[in-house]
Amino acid sequence: MSLSSTMNTAKSILTNTSTQSQVVSKNISNSQTQGYVQRDATTIMNANGDATVVTVRNGDAILQKQMLTANSQSQGQTTLDDGLTQLNALLGGNSYDLSPSSYMTKLVNALQSYEAQPSQTSLAQSAVSAAQDLANSLNTTSQGVQTVRAQADASIKSDVSKLNDLLSQFQTANKAVVQATAAGTDANDALDQRDKIVQDISKIIGVSTVTRGNNDMALYTNNGTVLFDKLPRTVTFTATGGYGAGTTGNPVYIDGVPLKAGTGGNTTAQGSMEANLQIRDDIAPQMQEQLDEQARGLINLFSETPNGSTDDPVPGLFTYADSDGSSPTDPTIVPGIASEITVNTAYVTADNGDPTLLRDGGANGDSYKWNTDGSSSYSTLLDKYVTAFDTSMDFDSSAGLGDSATLTDYASNSIAWLQQYRSTSDSAKESKSALSQRATEAYQNKTGVNLDEELSKMLDIEQSYKASTKLINAVDTMLQSLLEIA
Repeated sequence: MSLSSTMNTAKSILTNTSTQSQVVSKNISNSQTQGYVQRDATTIMNANGDATVVTVRNGDAILQKQMLTANSQSQGQTTLDDGLTQLNALLGGNSYDLSPSSYMTKLVNALQSYEAQPSQTSLAQSAVSAAQDLANSLNTTSQGVQTVRAQADASIKSDVSKLNDLLSQFQTANKAVVQATAAGTDANDALDQRDKIVQDISKIIGVSTVTRGNNDMALYTNNGTVLFDKLPRTVTFTATGGYGAGTTGNPVYIDGVPLKAGTGGNTTAQGSMEANLQIRDDIAPQMQEQLDEQARGLINLFSETPNGSTDDPVPGLFTYADSDGSSPTDPTIVPGIASEITVNTAYVTADNGDPTLLRDGGANGDSYKWNTDGSSSYSTLLDKYVTAFDTSMDFDSSAGLGDSATLTDYASNSIAWLQQYRSTSDSAKESKSALSQRATEAYQNKTGVNLDEELSKMLDIEQSYKASTKLINAVDTMLQSLLEIA
């Protein structure tokens, strides 16, 4: 080997060592940077037979796909669980002491006390007060359910805005990747940025990726709708200003295709958007229907008919704002009736009413009176009300609790329905969160920076540098000797 070739070899070692040192230094400085993928400085032989260093990004497409899917599922389940927790809080939390079922039990107890001592006006007032508490519970819970729907709608609006922004960012990052790859320059930083954006998208909606020539990437939802292909697809949504029992929320459109809501307690939702659609359009409306059926049942249970007549019943103790003067006897949901139910002022002392009408009847006139003799010990009507709470009545099966049950059982079943949803959701949340954590850890362990390994590489680089300097020194010594001879 000539001195010239030896010197070129030494220079090549120094150049490659410098590149390797830069790569290792960058890895170490970004060891805590989220989304940074570790690089390897790999030595290869070029076309001229010279050694050169190529920077290789240590990505893993399979682990990344698993991580994206697990993150989407975990985020969807967490969002659903948060919504169910909000609905549960409307009922007073796990004690359910603010639920209509709890206040219904108090009303039955108050009626039984009044039935035992029908001459006690104070007990009549207590029963009417219990009825007011029950009506207020239905009103408040119904309004709370619609608030939860409105919050879910607002979250969907926010998610749509974020998703459109992320797709715009993805376009910029993807363009940088394609251009760098085509030019043969370093695309690794742009790849990191693009992967980080995809990971953020996966928290909003389930996403799958397809990589093509020059590292160009296309994005699809898990049902195959295009999110990005050369250009970002438009995600559109019109928020709803306010929610009532009969309000239908607007759909989310991705490239003109409506997004489907998640289903089930162990939800199929991937990402927060599908889960919020499920809360807004499925779970909360069904809970509202159950509340409406409880309110309808109460109005019918306490309705009045003319004594000895078969005329249609009219509201008695309980009435509602949109009442046309008749009780809603058909087992069909009356949307929003739970938010409108109230105690008839004819029974309320503060409104110059008479609470003993609960014992005697006649809130709608003398023809509706049962206690025609005005006896203070009369209890037949009170017994009728108490018995009715334990007598099956018809319900609209579309509310999800069957078509027949006692009113008290129906109210309890509504709580059990929500408890079952929450129990399933809690279990699924725990397992999906663990899966997401494991998938993320597996991806990071494979692609992240290991400081021990990088420091070890730095020592190897140092040894290479020392070897090249020794080689240069040796050549220098030889040249000096030749010059002295000359």
